[in-house]
Amino acid sequence: MAATAVLLPDAGPFITLAYADALDLLFKPGWPIVLVDMVLHELTRSPTPTSEKLARWVADNKLSIRTTRTFQHHQQTLLATPAAARTANLGELAIQETMNDFALNQPQKTGVFLFEDHKIARASFLVPDNCRKISTRAFLLFLEQQGWLASAAEIERRAILAGRNFSRLRFPPE
Repeated sequence: MAATAVLLPDAGPFITLAYADALDLLFKPGWPIVLVDMVLHELTRSPTPTSEKLARWVADNKLSIRTTRTFQHHQQTLLATPAAARTANLGELAIQETMNDFALNQPQKTGVFLFEDHKIARASFLVPDNCRKISTRAFLLFLEQQGWLASAAEIERRAILAGRNFSRLRFPPE
């Protein structure tokens, strides 16, 4: 997964790393970060303890925002019938759409789907051959094993102390 890997974070890892003041850890592997538009919307649509910080960080780092049909459909539904607009799991659907595009149109790229939601680990989520699924905790451990982070546990501790209800999920299971 060298230079052709692309990091596709879901909302959960962004939020956890924002609580820990550790968003820049996403850059440690040297992979481009692709933020899907629906995930950006999830992160910034409502005022939360991290929404402003995340919006600023995305803008300051000029992250690539991937346009998806999922987000376009969501926006159209909001305009037409706001009460009927679905919000659950749309970020994951947009990431799935992006991974499917990688599989069909960019097979040389490896999409690394970074997630935190325990439902994703257990769901029948299609991960194409050129994509990988990794939890926030496993990502932090990877950074620690590579020598790019002194302590994965310290990042978890900082996020929890700042108020993040960090997933207890261990993926892959120990």
